[in-house]
Amino acid sequence: MPRPLGELEDAVMTRVWQWNRPVTVREVLEDLQQERSIAYTTVMTVMDNLHQKGWVRREAEGRAYRYTAVSTRAAYSAALMNEAWSTSDNPAAALVAFFGMMSAEQREALRDAVRIVQHDDEAAEAAGAAGAAESAPESANAEGDSAERTGGPGR
Repeated sequence: MPRPLGELEDAVMTRVWQWNRPVTVREVLEDLQQERSIAYTTVMTVMDNLHQKGWVRREAEGRAYRYTAVSTRAAYSAALMNEAWSTSDNPAAALVAFFGMMSAEQREALRDAVRIVQHDDEAAEAAGAAGAAESAPESANAEGDSAERTGGPGR
């Protein structure tokens, strides 16, 4: 799990995630300058650091780069939650405390997510059972065919 993003890294990544397309340092700079005074070289350094840490990939375009997110904001958030949860000495208590902090909308989103995961698990189990059922008759037929060709088992 990567370390949590710093404040400026998060501000840059927020734009990269929101725009969901390759971006330049200049584009990020101009958007950030609407909120704060910041230098081009600062944004360039942050984006280079994000590249070095594996958060973005970059492709040369002339003398500049275009940066693209490697993963989604949702994946980043999930990794942070998983890291926090896995470091607890009592994961169940940590989850109960976390759920207690959630708003009604967040709890509903959690219920929806659990339903999706359960549905995916059930579909995977059904596919596995169907695959096993399909392969069982084939192996039985192969054994029967083999027995017929050799005159029965052990001959």
